[in-house]
Amino acid sequence: MSTQKSLGIIVYAPALVGKDRRTVDSVRGMEEALPGLRLEWRLSTSGRPIALPRRDTWLIESIEDGGFPIVCNGDERFPVTVTGRERAGLFSPAGQDQFEVHAELPLDAAVIEAAPAMLEHVAERAHAFWGQATPDRAAVDIAYQTAPTLQGPPSPRRGLPALKLFENIRAPEIPYYLGWLNYWSADAAKAIGFPDPGRDAELLSRARRTASGGWVVRLTDAPLDLDDPDHLEALKRTYERFPEIGGRTAPHAKS
Repeated sequence: MSTQKSLGIIVYAPALVGKDRRTVDSVRGMEEALPGLRLEWRLSTSGRPIALPRRDTWLIESIEDGGFPIVCNGDERFPVTVTGRERAGLFSPAGQDQFEVHAELPLDAAVIEAAPAMLEHVAERAHAFWGQATPDRAAVDIAYQTAPTLQGPPSPRRGLPALKLFENIRAPEIPYYLGWLNYWSADAAKAIGFPDPGRDAELLSRARRTASGGWVVRLTDAPLDLDDPDHLEALKRTYERFPEIGGRTAPHAKS
C-alpha cells in the first residue's frame, strides 16, 4: 500500500575496492537479522521482481560506479529492498569517496524488533563509519536539517538544529545527522565523545556494543515519531549532547 509506513536504513562506509565482498556481506547481514528474509530477486526495468538463483555472484559481478543494483525479497505485499551507492568525494567529508548501503522495509512489529540487529549487521559487514535507521515520516523532517533553501542555509522544521552539508564535515567518522537507531563505529564514537558515563546514562540504557567496538544507540523505545513531544525532545536533547554531529562545532582540544 502506498500509505504503508516504512523504515529506512542507511550506512556510510569507505568506498568499494574492486569486486568488494562487502556488497554480499551487507545483504547477508540483513537476511541474518530478520527471520525469513531472502533477498534473492532483482527488479526488471518495469519494476517486477526477477529471481536470482546465483545472487551472491550476480552482486559481485554487478558492482558498477561504486555501488550495486537493487536486490529485493520478491514480495510485493511486503517489499524489502537493498541497494549500494557511491557518494563521490566532491560531496563527502575530506573529499573521500564513500560507499552507502540503503535499505527500505515495511514498518511492522517484526521489523521493529529486528531493526537494531539489521542496522548493526549491515553496518558491521560494510565496515561503516556510521549509519542510522529511521521511520520514513521522521526522516523527512530530519532531511530538512541539511536541505538548503532558495535563500541559502537550511530551514529545519520543529526547532531542530541546522546541520552542515556532508562535504563540509571535517572527517568521515563524524555522523552527519541522527536517526531513531544510530550505529557509531568505534572511531565515530570517539569522534563525538560517546560514551561519557556521567552524561550518557539514558542513552547507554538503550545502547549495545558491537563486536567491532562500535555502538547501536536507540533514541526512543518506540520508532521515532516527531509528532510525539517526548520523541522530539529526545532528538533535540541528543543533538545538544553531541554538537560535533552535523559539524556544528570544532573538535574539542585533547588534554
